[in-house]
Amino acid sequence: MNKLIAVIGGDGRYLELIRQLKMMPQTTIQLVGYDNLEQGFTGLEQMTFSDLEPDQLNAVILPITGTDNEGYITPVFSDESIQLTSEWFQQLNSETVVFTGIANSYLRKQAKQSGVTLIPLLNRDDVAIYNSIPTAEGAIMMAIEQTDYTIHGSQVIVTGFGRVGHTVANKFSALGAKVSVAARHIKDLARITEMGLKAIPLEDLKNHTVSCDVLINTIPANIITKKEIQYLPSHALIFDLASQPGGTDFDFAEQRGIKAILAKSLPGIVAPKTAGQILADVIKQFLNE
Repeated sequence: MNKLIAVIGGDGRYLELIRQLKMMPQTTIQLVGYDNLEQGFTGLEQMTFSDLEPDQLNAVILPITGTDNEGYITPVFSDESIQLTSEWFQQLNSETVVFTGIANSYLRKQAKQSGVTLIPLLNRDDVAIYNSIPTAEGAIMMAIEQTDYTIHGSQVIVTGFGRVGHTVANKFSALGAKVSVAARHIKDLARITEMGLKAIPLEDLKNHTVSCDVLINTIPANIITKKEIQYLPSHALIFDLASQPGGTDFDFAEQRGIKAILAKSLPGIVAPKTAGQILADVIKQFLNE
């Protein structure tokens, strides 16, 4: 049976995603939001949103950022205004699978009311772990670009020991940095110590930033506050890898003259081809089930 997939919007990662999906047998792909690219670039027919027939779609692939709270999508490769309204969702058949990177309350509500399956890809452990690799490499790239000293021998503190924090700490340590990791749970502190890194209880973080060269936050909560920033040396850098708006008091960092960078969507910036391959592999698993 032929599968009909609509790819609506997307960034550089989606060019590799589309290339991978094209190779699936018995699959037709319809592209919306790619009209600023030459058709030969993707090798597929490009459509306007109004030309889609929602009731015929087996799958819909939305951008990593999903939609805003009114259902609007901002495509990277098009000037077309695209809105996924309640009426549009109601036209989808109940077996349609809708993929997105992030699912906000609007998307969840529309999926529930229309009876379709919504898959927030970035919530999946496999996607997050694979994505942690280009995220860590991006953090290393920024550290090299933004400093006048080597990573080797630098004092690096990573806050959080989840899927991203674990990989970031591991990669910086492999480059010779003196890595400390601040975490909340006893089992994480034990694992950090077992890895040969310095374990810091998260509530004690403010007592350890005085000698920190690079502070990397991976926790999507208010973690890097005035208490932690006020003791940082003037040359220190803060990289916030958490989802927007991050977990850093950026205003206070600026007041102190500390450079603090909210590093959004690093996989799509550092390694869009790899990031697209990761998304494609997961989506193909769902479609082949």
